[in-house]
Amino acid sequence: MMSESEFNQLADAALIKIETACDACGVDCNRSGNLLELEFDNGAKIIINRHDINKEIWVAAKSGGFHYAYCDGAWKSQRDDSELYARLRELFAAQGETVIL
Repeated sequence: MMSESEFNQLADAALIKIETACDACGVDCNRSGNLLELEFDNGAKIIINRHDINKEIWVAAKSGGFHYAYCDGAWKSQRDDSELYARLRELFAAQGETVIL
């Protein structure tokens, strides 16, 4: 079982990676504590936050909500086995943006 400290370190690193990628591709990214709010030129938004209680990263987009837990070296969805960064690349592509994650 992952400790709270371990989770916080891994989740913060993931949020920083996402924030850095947004800056590189020009997507507006605002961070408030454990929450990232991404806004695209067309007004669409993606919200990403660290959910401490469940030790997950949650992603909310127009297409749905996704929960990712750290397992075997990657952030994976328990629901559909998708990987966090792959899902984000799909969500960015749906907004006409390309992101390197």
